[in-house]
Amino acid sequence: MPVKNKVQLITYPDSLGGDLKSLRNVLLQHFSDVFKGGVHILPPFPSSGDRGFAPLNYLEIEPSFGTWEDIKAIGENFDVLVDLMVNHISRQSEYFQDFLKNGRKSEYADIFITLDKIWKDGKPAKEDLENIFLRRPKPYSTFKIEATGKYENIWTTFGREDPSEQIDLDVKSEKAKNLLKEFFVNFSKNNIKTVRLDAIGYVIKKLGTSCFFVEPEIYDFLDWIKSLADSLNMELLPEVHAEYTTQFKLAERGFWIYDFILPYAILEMLTNKSSERITEYLKIRPCKQFTMLDCHDGIPVLPDVEGLFNVSDARKVVEICVERGSNLSRIIGEDHKGEDGFDVHQIGGTYYSVLNADDDAYLAARAVQFFAPGVPQVYYVGLLAGENDYDSVEKTGEIREINRHNFTSEEIEDSLQKVVVQRLLKLIRFRNEYPAFDGEFKVLDSSKTEVHLSWQKEDKQCTLFVNLETKKSVIEYLDENLRVVHYTV
Repeated sequence: MPVKNKVQLITYPDSLGGDLKSLRNVLLQHFSDVFKGGVHILPPFPSSGDRGFAPLNYLEIEPSFGTWEDIKAIGENFDVLVDLMVNHISRQSEYFQDFLKNGRKSEYADIFITLDKIWKDGKPAKEDLENIFLRRPKPYSTFKIEATGKYENIWTTFGREDPSEQIDLDVKSEKAKNLLKEFFVNFSKNNIKTVRLDAIGYVIKKLGTSCFFVEPEIYDFLDWIKSLADSLNMELLPEVHAEYTTQFKLAERGFWIYDFILPYAILEMLTNKSSERITEYLKIRPCKQFTMLDCHDGIPVLPDVEGLFNVSDARKVVEICVERGSNLSRIIGEDHKGEDGFDVHQIGGTYYSVLNADDDAYLAARAVQFFAPGVPQVYYVGLLAGENDYDSVEKTGEIREINRHNFTSEEIEDSLQKVVVQRLLKLIRFRNEYPAFDGEFKVLDSSKTEVHLSWQKEDKQCTLFVNLETKKSVIEYLDENLRVVHYTV
């Protein structure tokens, strides 16, 4: 089933009301005509960390969230997208626990990457480690095997803990591939329409490389998993944070990609009151994308915008965001930092707070997002114009909790009364319903303090005008009687 060119929601299973049943009720009660593109439910599976991104398996739903029946019920009214952490699985999974007990004699031993699969003697070479795009101080963890009392070094790309909770899978292993097949078949049985391949860029480990998006091997694996998804009539969304040319290569091969550049581009546009760079970018970017401004992580900076935006401007934008209450996550490896040691990986904060809770600026940002070609996603905190949650950061010690507030039913009701939320809902409905968005997109000439974007299909046309000085946005469109209508966003 093809992805619908309508607006999607991104949410945790417990962030709108407390569980999956509440999520379905909220969607049907308040947003039945809003999220016609579907809902991306962030990992609802049993997990041992990283708020769902260290899954024990994909065959069960975390009981505190609900059951697969709840997922299927949501799928009756909304196309459902879920994540598959194709690079790793939980340390607490039955697969890795069996390995910890039995070591190399475990039936699951081959699905993990013992370091002798990379270095013949199992000892990582310093020069090789220096090449790797690190997400933690070292790319492996050490575990004691119960049966032998010996220690094994296992590849672990991610994880704040040592040893890590997220254990990498060996995608060259037939047993690992069979496990992935089992997960996909289960998704298909439960009415999942799209699978996001989280951390796909890290699945290939190869000496002499950064071990990130290793070509051409990455394409062999992507082709394999795409054939699997095609056989089950499911769509794939590879998730890759990388310099823009990497994303464009995926697009050239026909894959959906994420526009991780747009959130920063719009932020810089509104901060500097200049459309020069964003209009240049909109002219060259692929159309087959999912667009977003905010998500469960932060606003991407490096490596996503490298090569398109200069460091001095990025520093200024980051400084303004920090003044407005944002926090920052940073690049670890020295070789992968930007010019002059610039090391900001992501800006943490709600998009509404990053824009200083300015309603007009926020609606201008959403309007440009919705006019950019692609399938727009709206994160649940952004949907409700949520502001930075400092209490959650302090309570958990996790900086990304700044943009992961869980809304009670009462908080949802209150947020829906906000004028900015009502304006956003109206804009989403326009984006869903106006037929020109299935037509031809153009970036129109404008001064650098304005943005002019248009869509046309047959006799229907709409044009977005954003004044970056005032942050005001107006959409001019032809109605069903071909009369010109001006809609102030």
